[in-house]
Amino acid sequence: MLDTGPDFSTRLFSHIDFTNGAVAAVSGGSDSTALLLLLKQHLDRTAPSARLLAVTVDHGLRQGSADEAQAVAKLCAERGIAHRILAWSGEKPSTGLPAAAREARYRLLASAARAEGIGLIVTGHTSDDQAETVLMRLDRNDAARDEGRGLAGMAPATLHDWRDWIVRPLLGVRRHALRDFLRRQQVGWTEDPTNADEAFERPRMRATLAGEAGAQRMNDALALAAKEAGARTRLGAEATCLIERFASQPAAGLIRLDPALLGAGDDRAAVYALRILLATSGGIAFLPDQARSEALFARLKAGFFCATLSRTVVDFRRAGIFLRREMRGLPAAAAAVDAAIWDGRRQITLNDASGALLIAPFGAAAAKRLAAGRGETPPSLLRAALAAEPALLEAVGKAGPAPDWPAPQGFAASPIVSPFARFLPSFDLAPARAVAGLVGAAPLPALPLRGHSAG
Repeated sequence: MLDTGPDFSTRLFSHIDFTNGAVAAVSGGSDSTALLLLLKQHLDRTAPSARLLAVTVDHGLRQGSADEAQAVAKLCAERGIAHRILAWSGEKPSTGLPAAAREARYRLLASAARAEGIGLIVTGHTSDDQAETVLMRLDRNDAARDEGRGLAGMAPATLHDWRDWIVRPLLGVRRHALRDFLRRQQVGWTEDPTNADEAFERPRMRATLAGEAGAQRMNDALALAAKEAGARTRLGAEATCLIERFASQPAAGLIRLDPALLGAGDDRAAVYALRILLATSGGIAFLPDQARSEALFARLKAGFFCATLSRTVVDFRRAGIFLRREMRGLPAAAAAVDAAIWDGRRQITLNDASGALLIAPFGAAAAKRLAAGRGETPPSLLRAALAAEPALLEAVGKAGPAPDWPAPQGFAASPIVSPFARFLPSFDLAPARAVAGLVGAAPLPALPLRGHSAG
């Protein structure tokens, strides 16, 4: 039976910083309902002035979802908790529905948090969810493709869109214990029928874990997750050291690696660092394939050469190993949109709202009109990197001397760390910080977990 006294509440929530309040994601199911009531008890006792907003996302995917959201609203009204219902509107995809629904849910939760000036979202993911996640990844053989990074499961905290923290305080708590707590509180919950629909992957996995037969498999999965979380965090720390020692940025869009990286000692960490930098340079949301990255690293060890992986040109010369965005597949000229992500690499901020701006790649022709390069970096590489950067279309097509770039031109294009820009698990904080510092991306907001620097 779950002990829900002060000591238990302290273990769940005392390490979380609620200074700026929290948004609790509450679907009406048992896990999120228990989370809400336990969190309310904790805040009432330890931080009564902290803001708590419950948000229910109505995905509109089945009959009765609106009534279920209203049931949460009623519970919140009875308990004196502010509540908001947000609907996922628009056309729904015919395939990949669970992933699309999850993406919409986090987007809507983040919008509610930002509207209230709250940077913390709390969800009710349990140890059951963690075990299911790890076992699904095992069944898909994800571990073989990515050296087991995914087997760490869900992180205790994840940064969404580089600004909102999603925290999961119930990852160490079983679902049945939370339901026992709700029964003692005489609070009901909603049973979502899709959770038992074995047309979807997670319900199929959940069914295999039901009863005593699945108990050992669940325990093994949780042990594996803990082990791999530690391994992933340590590998990230090692990769961070290599990035800080051997990587530099001679110009925007151009990363130089000291060839000494190739003999630094730990090839696993070096390959991991390379994968993060390749994805960042190419504007790719996912790290490049593990096997292909290892093959690329082996070729770099063999000597000078030039190749492309994940939209990134890898050019090994006497002056160093250089990474830059390839010219193929750059965005066509388009109207600038404030806060939009351009080519997966730059966040656009409009400085001049007086008229429409068209943005296009700077281009090779305009880049050739620039003066010779700086320091020991070959001018051809500087021009090639610049050619893939965003610029005003009118400046790109202007004849004569080189356009005045990157001077103010109506917009700013800030670098982002592409593989971590959308979701950054706390396991990967160290390398994300290192790459952000390298490319000049915005600094990370503080992790809201006291006494933790990573996972």
